[in-house]
Amino acid sequence: MPIKTSLARARQRIPYKEKVAVAASKSSRSSPAKLQHAQAELVGQDLNSPAVCSSDDESQGSSISMIPDLFTSLPPIRDTLVTSSSAVQDDTVAECLPFLAAEVKALPYNQHGVPRLDRQRHVKFLRKNLGKLPGRFVSLDASRPWLLYWCLNGLSILGVDVSDYRDDLIETARSMQNDTGGFGGGIGHDSHLACTYAMVLALSIVGGEDAYEVIDRRALWRWLCTLKQPDGGFRMAVGGEVDIRQGRILRSCLGDYVRRCQTFEGGISAQPDGEAHGAYAFCALGCLAILGAPHRTFTSYLDVPRLISWLSSRQYAPEGGYSGRTNKLVDGCYSHWVGCCWPLIEASLAGPSSLMFDVNKTRNSDIDFHDLYSREGLIRYILCCAQDQSKRGGMRDKPSK
Repeated sequence: MPIKTSLARARQRIPYKEKVAVAASKSSRSSPAKLQHAQAELVGQDLNSPAVCSSDDESQGSSISMIPDLFTSLPPIRDTLVTSSSAVQDDTVAECLPFLAAEVKALPYNQHGVPRLDRQRHVKFLRKNLGKLPGRFVSLDASRPWLLYWCLNGLSILGVDVSDYRDDLIETARSMQNDTGGFGGGIGHDSHLACTYAMVLALSIVGGEDAYEVIDRRALWRWLCTLKQPDGGFRMAVGGEVDIRQGRILRSCLGDYVRRCQTFEGGISAQPDGEAHGAYAFCALGCLAILGAPHRTFTSYLDVPRLISWLSSRQYAPEGGYSGRTNKLVDGCYSHWVGCCWPLIEASLAGPSSLMFDVNKTRNSDIDFHDLYSREGLIRYILCCAQDQSKRGGMRDKPSK
């Protein structure tokens, strides 16, 4: 069974603090003084700076009192074995705690100790990345469809009308589409499934018949058929690797292949006998959801309880965010890859339902699907740690990245 770290159980176990004591540590690896110095250094201040809040700081006292202990204290469960991985994990906790405990004075925390989502700054960041990029972005030349998709999708989610980008995107897509079918990562590049997926999504976001007609469906279908493998998987490109990412794109005879990609941990790997990874879990669940109703396909091809255990283990305390693999650090990008797995899991556990918000009304009334992970923890990590608070805007891996 997974370790329960949900906010509901945390509230039952630990009352809210009247003040934050983030420097307290019983670990033999980190002394209180060391941890306090590390936190002060990470927020760019000395220990006497007003940017590091004291218990007497009235301006942020109300915010601090509203933050659950789970997000302001050292991890409730720690391995006493000292390794290079555990040391980096300790550093990451020390880095995140000042942001989570509302100790960074420069941040505009609300009464719950959470900064607001700075919509305008993020919109500006995304628009800038749809323009001319500096020379250092040359390393991403093979990922241009992904840059277009992520920026357009972000703008759309933030409520921006992206139809103004339609004509430019159509011309860009045409330049990357090959006569043999599919889209490459850049002009003149071979077609690749991941890039094709991103470009199709980008065209769908801007919408319009002109955008849809860019896709040569007949050539795309012929190209996809050349990628199919006897074991049920598909190559990502002609002569390229086989992995489960193609499951989000191709739906034919994939159930058994997805089943073979589930590892002993319960997670899902890129291919059979690989390492479980959060992004591949999302691709696999998306594939099965396309093949059929999640409450049927998930249980037919996956050990769902073990998958839930593995996904639950990806969320850390006190950070609240997700890691992508076992013994890896929390990373803002997995708020998407792992976070998007949960609505699909909830749909699977809920069974047939005409209303997605009615997921708790199931045959098993003892299951609370909203208690499988901490929504508040994820929100706090995204807004406190992953949100770039500089003038640049955008989201980041963690405060130091």
